[in-house]
Amino acid sequence: MKEQKWIQEGLITESLPNGMFRIRLDIDDLILGYVSGKIRRSFIRILPGDRVKVEVSRYRGRIIFDSATKIRRIKWFERPFRGKGNRDEK
Repeated sequence: MKEQKWIQEGLITESLPNGMFRIRLDIDDLILGYVSGKIRRSFIRILPGDRVKVEVSRYRGRIIFDSATKIRRIKWFERPFRGKGNRDEK
C-alpha cells in the first residue's frame, strides 16, 4: 500500500551534503528534505532562504518546486569546462 503524501510549502533553512536540506514548513515543523529528480536533472540550485513546495510523507519530504527556479537555472553552456587544457589556446 502506498503512503499518503501531502503537499506543503516551506523555507529552506540549512543545506546538507548529498542534496539534502532542512526545511521549516509553514506549519512550524522542521523536516529533512531531498531534491526530486526533475529539479536535479534541470541543474537548479536550491539555496538557504528559498521558498519551496514539498511533498511530505511520514518520514521525510521531497522538494518538487522551487519559487526561484527562473533565476538560478544553470544552462549547459554556463557550466565551467572540465576538460584537459583550455580550448581557446593553440
